[in-house]
Amino acid sequence: MTKFKINKTIHQINARIRSGKVVVVTAEEIIDIVKNEGPEEAARHVDVVTTGTFAPMCSSGAFINFGHSTPPIKASRVWLNRVPAYGGLAAVDCYIGATEPAEDDPLNKVHPGEFNYGGGHVIQDLVDGKTVHLRAEAYGTDCYPNRRVEKEVTLKTLPQATLCNPRNAYQNYNCAVNLTNKTVYTYMGTLKPRAANANYCSAGQLSPLFNDPYYRTIGLGTRIFLGGGVGYVTWHGTQHNPAVERTPQGVPLRPAGTLWVMGDLKQMSSAFLVGVGIQGYGCSLAVGLGVPIPLLNEEIAAQTGISDEEIFTQVIDYGSDYPQGVGRSLAQVSYAELKSGVIMFQGRRVPTVPLSSVVKAREIAATLKTWIAKGRFLLGEPQFTLPGA
Repeated sequence: MTKFKINKTIHQINARIRSGKVVVVTAEEIIDIVKNEGPEEAARHVDVVTTGTFAPMCSSGAFINFGHSTPPIKASRVWLNRVPAYGGLAAVDCYIGATEPAEDDPLNKVHPGEFNYGGGHVIQDLVDGKTVHLRAEAYGTDCYPNRRVEKEVTLKTLPQATLCNPRNAYQNYNCAVNLTNKTVYTYMGTLKPRAANANYCSAGQLSPLFNDPYYRTIGLGTRIFLGGGVGYVTWHGTQHNPAVERTPQGVPLRPAGTLWVMGDLKQMSSAFLVGVGIQGYGCSLAVGLGVPIPLLNEEIAAQTGISDEEIFTQVIDYGSDYPQGVGRSLAQVSYAELKSGVIMFQGRRVPTVPLSSVVKAREIAATLKTWIAKGRFLLGEPQFTLPGA
C-alpha cells in the first residue's frame, strides 16, 4: 500500500470549512502552486480544488410531479409546452428529457432543421420562472377517472421538480472534423467540408474528471455545483468507460468516465441551465457543473496540477468514419492547442470551435470556491467511489 506524507480526511476538511480556516483554490490556480511548490506542499497547504464545466449534455432531464387534479388522473401521456414527457411512472409523475423536440417540430424534414424548442428549453423556462402549459391525457380508471387535464404551471407551483442527468461531465471527448466534400450537421456542431473547422467540447484543465482522473474522491454522495444550485453524484454515468488508454499522469486519451447527477431544480438558475438547439441534429441542455476535489494527499494534489498542455484528445472524422462506426484517430492534439484557436492538421492550420464555455467553467469554479470559503458548502463524503481503470 502506498504511504503518503500528507493524509487528510473529508471530515477534517469539513471541520476547516466550518471554522473558516479552509484553503480553497480553483483548478487553474492549483496548477502554478503544484508547479512551484510541488505536490506535497500543495497538499499540505491547500484543502480543496474547485472545478467547472459548462457545455451541452444531452443525457439530461427532469422528474416532475405536477400535482393531483380533481377528479384525479393517472396520466399516461404528458406534454409541457407541446414537448412530450414520459408519463409511465405514476399518476402525476413524468420525466422530460433534454433532447425531446416539440411535438410539432418539423425535425429534419427541411434539412438542416433548427430545433428551436425542446425539453432542454422547457427546463430553462421553468428555472426562469416562466409559465409552462401542461397537458395530460389518460385512459381512466375507477380510482383515477379523469381523462384529460390542462393547466398552467410554474416551477414554484409544481409540488416537486428534480433535475436527473444520467450522463454528464464526460471525461474527455473527441475533436470532430469532416473529411467529406459536403457540410455535415452533428451533435458536435456544424462541420465544414475538407476539415475546414475542428470542433471540441471540454473545459480542459478546469474539467472535473481531468482533476481526479481515477475518481478517487468522487462517488455516490459527492456534493457538487449543479445548474447554479447544489446537487449530488448518485452513480457513475451511462457509458462510463474508465478502461481506456491514458497518459503517464493517468489522463485518458479518449472519452472515459461520466457522472450520473441530480439535484433540486427549484434551487437552480437559467444562467447554468440553458436550452440548446443544435442545427441539423436536435435539442439539448447546456449544463453547468462543478466538483470540489479534496486534496487528501500529494498524489491527488499532483493530479489536480494537470494543465491543458498535458491533456490530449483524438481527432475523429464525423463526416464518414463516425457515422460508419469507425473509431479511427486521425491525430492527437492537446487542449492547449485546441484553446489557442488553431490546430495543425494534415499539414495545415485548421480553426477550432469550442462547444463548451471556458468563461462559464471559470465562473462555476470561482462560485464553488466562494461557497466553500464562506462555509456555505460542505463536502459530501462518497459512500463508495466510482469504478476506476
